[in-house]
Amino acid sequence: MARLQGKVALITGIGGGMGRAAALRFTAEGAKVVGCDLFAEGAEETVRLVRQAGGKIENFAPVQLSEAADAARWVDTAAEVYGGIDVLYNNASAPRFGPIDELSIEDWDFVMANELNLVFYATKAAWPHMKRRGGGVVVNVGSIAGTRGVEFMAQNAHGTAKAGVINLTQQLAVEGGPHGIRVVCVSPGFTVTPSTAWLVDSGPAPFRNNIARIPLGRVGQPDDVVNAALFLASDEASWITGVNLVVDGGGSVLG
Repeated sequence: MARLQGKVALITGIGGGMGRAAALRFTAEGAKVVGCDLFAEGAEETVRLVRQAGGKIENFAPVQLSEAADAARWVDTAAEVYGGIDVLYNNASAPRFGPIDELSIEDWDFVMANELNLVFYATKAAWPHMKRRGGGVVVNVGSIAGTRGVEFMAQNAHGTAKAGVINLTQQLAVEGGPHGIRVVCVSPGFTVTPSTAWLVDSGPAPFRNNIARIPLGRVGQPDDVVNAALFLASDEASWITGVNLVVDGGGSVLG
């Protein structure tokens, strides 16, 4: 249980769901975590849970990562806490959904800001810290919606933003290689979080039919995604960069 021993990991969106699971798992594996969230209450609960388990974590909340200056300020301040950055885990996102003839321009802009831009802003701010460190790992969170159309929910903005995250991962892997910086992406299928749990029992019929066809027979849990991210962030993956690892129980292989 020391796959990240001594590593400094910055994790966005630690207030619940996959972000909280990441903070708990990364600290259990020896990382010193600096987290942030838009909402202070959930983030402070994560801090309490981590420290109760014996982990090391500091938290900054609220932080508006979709504002470049706020993202940079958080990254620079976080780097000072433990003297550098080894891992940046770009977990935070805030989607909005709707068919193209109903989705407003404001909602489209919101999704781009809160699912794509915030990844670029935080990574851009962390990049010089990692270069000075002699390397590092950026773990992005994409989505299967970034690689295919989705019939059960209109997610043109969400899918476009996540496709951008996947491609940004690939491009930054090329740019980061000479500096020892690896950039990787984990793309979940449907994963149960506090904001999505209702869909399992009361979501639209096309959605329930879709999850019923998952080859491994269940929906995802936050730890399923975090386990993949943990491996990619660890030195065990030291010759892996630019990948988009799909974690969806096999759902995306179905026609």
